[in-house]
Amino acid sequence: MSTLVLAEPEGVGVRGKPVAVVALLAIAGAFLVVAVTKPFSGSLELPRIGPACVVRADGKVTLDSVQMANAATITAVGLRRKLPERAVVIALATALQESKLENLGHGDRDSVGLFQQRPSQGWGTPDQIRDPRYAANKFYSSLKKVKGWQDMRVTEAAQRVQRSAYPNAYEKWSDESEVLARALTGRVTRAVECTIRGEPALRGAAAAAELAETLRLDWGKGLDSTAQRLGLTVSVSDAHAGWRYAHWLVSHASSTGLERVRFAGLQWQATDGKWQPVTDQGSVSDRRVVAEVFS
Repeated sequence: MSTLVLAEPEGVGVRGKPVAVVALLAIAGAFLVVAVTKPFSGSLELPRIGPACVVRADGKVTLDSVQMANAATITAVGLRRKLPERAVVIALATALQESKLENLGHGDRDSVGLFQQRPSQGWGTPDQIRDPRYAANKFYSSLKKVKGWQDMRVTEAAQRVQRSAYPNAYEKWSDESEVLARALTGRVTRAVECTIRGEPALRGAAAAAELAETLRLDWGKGLDSTAQRLGLTVSVSDAHAGWRYAHWLVSHASSTGLERVRFAGLQWQATDGKWQPVTDQGSVSDRRVVAEVFS
């Protein structure tokens, strides 16, 4: 039986990423090498740095609020580029392997960011690569240049972009990435639940402004959204699109001061983190996603 152990990534990059966690223990003058690997069993919990987010979409993945926001941004960039869900799965698996969805300021040699891209290899400046949207865009641009990537295994497509010393490392994240992608592309209803504890990061007008700006940065200017004094409304064409934005909003709740999201007769609230039926059905719609920040 194997056990999953995930620590803060250290010394990982576009070149030379370890597949397993290796511990060297000196015992009675000898060295014992222990390799820990992970098969997917339908449930994954990564180390949590703050409030927990649980994603349920034919499987369960638990992330902290920072990892969840990064996963949502990677997904939004892919959808904004009108790429299929398969591209999102590949991108998420790559970021899980490279950084555990943490926007790292270090790595192997000069590697930085979610995808551990290297300035010396032409990916951009360190500051550019540390921008999750820039990094995701660069990854998707490189993926699109790979002939036949749509029909490749996750690890094969990712490897053609990353050129890792461990070409099969990405495959172990394919199931988790599919769970995240199903939820974040809106194919599953009320699939993302995040619980926010303690004082909100922002309140009032500052929170509303931060939420609107983050939404614009991830989804672009073409989004049909309306700013409000304490939140915003996103108009959608169908439930699929609605849950796409509802899940994105919940994923970014911790950093934006988001208190409540309403859509399709359901409501998410930061304090309990659950989607619940709305008693006042006149306040919800199947064509509008309503977000409210803490006052």
